[in-house]
Amino acid sequence: MGYLKYINELYKKPQANLKALLRERLISWRKGNSVVRVDNPTRIDKARALGYKAKEGYIIIRVRLPRGGRKRERVMGGRRSRAQRRKKIVAKSYQWVAEERANKKYVNCEVIGSYEILRDGLYYWYEVILVDRVQVSKYPGMEWVAYEQGRVYRGKSPAARKSRGLLKKGKGAEKIRPNRKSVYGKFTKKKIRPKSHLFG
Repeated sequence: MGYLKYINELYKKPQANLKALLRERLISWRKGNSVVRVDNPTRIDKARALGYKAKEGYIIIRVRLPRGGRKRERVMGGRRSRAQRRKKIVAKSYQWVAEERANKKYVNCEVIGSYEILRDGLYYWYEVILVDRVQVSKYPGMEWVAYEQGRVYRGKSPAARKSRGLLKKGKGAEKIRPNRKSVYGKFTKKKIRPKSHLFG
């Protein structure tokens, strides 16, 4: 594995090993835009593990998301309707939302994976690996990208699959991948009435 192993070891205790560097990054990233294209991945070990390659067609997007509970902004003034509430049920992880925002800005690309790079009291930062469908589909083993459009919106990216619970298998995960038999039980045979009643 080589140098990637040592990078991984550094990030296991970031406050002890990289405190000054992370502080500089936080100051600059807070001032920047929420969706930014970067030249090289911040965590090369994570990116390589998820399928990133230093070739044409692979791009890295850094996405900033606000932390906190799932709440809408407070509406000032006026009466509150009976049905109004601030709680917002998204049923998605923050990482999945970051992937969707990156793909929304770069429409001609597909999401391969993503990973968290940093967080503070206000924000999460994720890096999303995107690939150009036309360019990357020419590489051996990546032909499937040309036929997979909108993977992240259909819940097929790694973060989306984890958020949907599809990493679980076996006992306790029977209803995650529902089919007719598991949801509705065994099919009951239709009772056939004897034909004798037709003739009195």
